[in-house]
Amino acid sequence: MTDATEDFDARKAQASQWFSDLRDQIVAGFEGLEASHAEGPLADAAPGQFEVTPTKRTGPNGEDHGGGKMSVLRGGRVFEKVGVNISTVWGELAPRAQKAMAARGVPGMEEDPRFWAAGISLVAHLQNPHCPAVHMNTRMFWTPGAWWFGGGADLNPCLEYDEDTAHFHAEMKRACDAHDGTYYDHFKAWADEYFFIPHRGRARGVGGIFYDDLNTDAWDEDFAFTQAVGAAFLPAYLPLIEKRRVQDWSEEDRETQLRHRGLYAEYNLVYDRGTKFGLETGHNADAVLMSLPPIAKWY
Repeated sequence: MTDATEDFDARKAQASQWFSDLRDQIVAGFEGLEASHAEGPLADAAPGQFEVTPTKRTGPNGEDHGGGKMSVLRGGRVFEKVGVNISTVWGELAPRAQKAMAARGVPGMEEDPRFWAAGISLVAHLQNPHCPAVHMNTRMFWTPGAWWFGGGADLNPCLEYDEDTAHFHAEMKRACDAHDGTYYDHFKAWADEYFFIPHRGRARGVGGIFYDDLNTDAWDEDFAFTQAVGAAFLPAYLPLIEKRRVQDWSEEDRETQLRHRGLYAEYNLVYDRGTKFGLETGHNADAVLMSLPPIAKWY
């Protein structure tokens, strides 16, 4: 990780604005799916819209440590629950988080616990079991000793279609290949490892890409790649929902969906690094746990 003692204020602002702009594009795209759903199951229901709630992070004495927006759509005719959150937060890491960062090799973290982080995170759970759930996030992290980017996107169908998986991965590969021909294979393998559930002995979905600690000593290039990953999300995902939302489903399909959601919830609560970091750094708990499905089952 490159030393981050130089002035990064302008770069922080640039990254934070990008995540906000991406949030606006995705919210508009998802509300467009709700508005255009004219045939198939639930087509006669009212289209869903996002409810936006500001989030705040405060210090131990009530001082401002940033915040963001929690945007959640519930009970739509396409989406059963989808959240698109952005945040820009700063302060000092709690001892446990500071120790974890130091163990990851972040320079200077043992001496100086200050941090700044901005990003976007989304998880979508669909009404129709034929429509895959999805997760995407991108973020920038800064400390006095280092900076880096991370993120990715992965598809989580309960009823798998090979052509949907191929399309999603092709769009992720296109984003990667435009920046580095080695990225896709490396970040796909990382996603396969990261989104694996050890106590179930299986992946939580059909994968995608995942990367973290991205710092090639070229901030502009690494930021451009992170932008490409975010920009690839809608082309990778919207066509799948447009195709599958018109399919009828059975009670058996719904049961399969709810059991798969249980698997998803287990992963996010037990293993997900972002969930742990958000809760440990005092971010809004509702925003951190936005990823959990509205209904799930276990047997």
